[in-house]
Amino acid sequence: MKKVVPGIAVRITSPLKVVFEGTAASVSSTNSKGPFDVLPYHANFITLIENAPIVVRQTDGKIASFTFGIAIMYAKENRVDIYTEIQS
Repeated sequence: MKKVVPGIAVRITSPLKVVFEGTAASVSSTNSKGPFDVLPYHANFITLIENAPIVVRQTDGKIASFTFGIAIMYAKENRVDIYTEIQS
């Protein structure tokens, strides 16, 4: 029997495009207070991330990693939205 991994919707956007969109088991990064993880059904959360990897562990086992000069991460209602600078 296949294990069902709970997920959280993740969307990373810049002013010009959607950088990533999918379902994740967790989203991890580091802010000015230190490392953190956002898991499914996380409490409301907003933070600024500067020059730190944002690691998206997808429910299918794949790992995506992104580093931006600056990004705002917002978690609410089992969804993580990350807004970042312009990406070419």
